Amino acid sequence: MAEKDRYARYAPKIKGKTILVTGGTGSFGMAVTGVLLKLAPKKIIVFSRDEKKQFDLANYFDDPRLSFIIGDVRDREAVDYAMEGVDYVFHAAALKQILTGEYFPLELVKTNVLGSHNVIHSAIDHGVKRVVLLSTDKASNPISVMGMTKALMEREMVATAHRGGEKTIVCATRYGNLLCSRGSVVPYLIERIKRGKTVTITDPLMTRFVMTIQEALDLVLFALTMGKPGEIYVRKAPATTVADLVSTVAEIFSHTKPIERIGARPGESVDEYLISCEERLRAVDHGDYYSISPEKLGHDYPSAYFEVEGAKRADICEEGYTSTNTERLSKGEVKKLLLSLSEVRAELATFKKK
Repeated sequence: MAEKDRYARYAPKIKGKTILVTGGTGSFGMAVTGVLLKLAPKKIIVFSRDEKKQFDLANYFDDPRLSFIIGDVRDREAVDYAMEGVDYVFHAAALKQILTGEYFPLELVKTNVLGSHNVIHSAIDHGVKRVVLLSTDKASNPISVMGMTKALMEREMVATAHRGGEKTIVCATRYGNLLCSRGSVVPYLIERIKRGKTVTITDPLMTRFVMTIQEALDLVLFALTMGKPGEIYVRKAPATTVADLVSTVAEIFSHTKPIERIGARPGESVDEYLISCEERLRAVDHGDYYSISPEKLGHDYPSAYFEVEGAKRADICEEGYTSTNTERLSKGEVKKLLLSLSEVRAELATFKKK
């Protein structure tokens, strides 16, 4: 299916709009920019710190509707400048490496928490119609600094959403590991194989949600066009064990060296949550998605938490929606999924075994 057809239902809400993408030179930012350009926007503003990647992105798309601003979400003045005349915001700017966060936690606080605060409040102050924040499964029951800072970003969104009301709708999406995104495990493994190195594994029993970038794009476009204030949107996703993922990559690239077990790294969880056991009481099933209703917006309520009416509540088990109780992919299904990715096929086509 062509990308334009895949996302055509969102086109009426995108046509003629000016859209700001923070962190727009990352894997997600590049992908969403490519999709948005097919949906007839007026302008897309890419806001990031990396001038070289902006230069490359401009050359790659070569589209007059693209505009580029160098800046950091930590800098409110730069964010305010970028926000002028914007209709919609995708907030993708973040520090996301788990290990980095364990050693430089304050840097993640500055970008993921304070930077997100800047984006949310600037959008409301400038009358932006809709803001979608990109979060992660690691924000639910977080054990890493990255997960904790993303969880704080979500809490800031919920606490602030009432300020925007219906004039500026602020919501968030939460998804699992994006296969073949920059810095993720599959490109890392392929690069090690190409260099003739051993393939490493942390803990073979770990489980991880897996999702394609196309599925993540559908989720964020759904949130952008249908989102309600303070809600978090979660796409249903299958999971795999780390052992099956690593061994399948090795099999695809005919890598016969022994897989080296190196143990879990600081901040890594054994299993992952997209919806916690507490959040399940506020989750609604929308077919391909769940939405997590916020605590009551504003500060004039005697109670903070509430439960969704029984008839609307999603049927999620007591422990929450986790990588252990979602659909588990077989090794054959993992292989089929990986081979469906253009990035993997491109690497395979040029691969020369060492």
